Amino acid sequence: MNILSALVAGLVFGIGLIVSGMTNPAKVQGFLDLAGNWDPSLAFVMGGAILVGLVAFRLAGKRERSLLGEAMRLPTATAIDRRLVLGSLAFGAGWGLAGFCPGPALASLATGGTKPMLFTGAMLGGMLVFEILERRVATGRTRAA
Repeated sequence: MNILSALVAGLVFGIGLIVSGMTNPAKVQGFLDLAGNWDPSLAFVMGGAILVGLVAFRLAGKRERSLLGEAMRLPTATAIDRRLVLGSLAFGAGWGLAGFCPGPALASLATGGTKPMLFTGAMLGGMLVFEILERRVATGRTRAA
């Protein structure tokens, strides 16, 4: 049942990304171009997502189990640290340059286009480099202790 619900949630999310235009890099870059020909339409998409997320997290925070009976595992971190800020800046720069973020890029793979494939390859490469560096840092901490 969990796999089926994950599939349905992923399909609804992907369809929402397509319908909203988030899978179109030109539309995303138009939204981010505040000094040029700004397209504010994605602000409504983001506002709707924030509203749904706000309600969902409020309701989820009051529950001990999910609707499927699994234990709730909500994020607990509240600190705004250097890693969060640098990661956010890198994410934003990549989003602005490519016009894709991970979800829309994966949804765009269905089109067979070159841009989504290149972006997804670069994203996976970046994740791999991060993991390698994280493991080296963790190994260094363990040896120093």
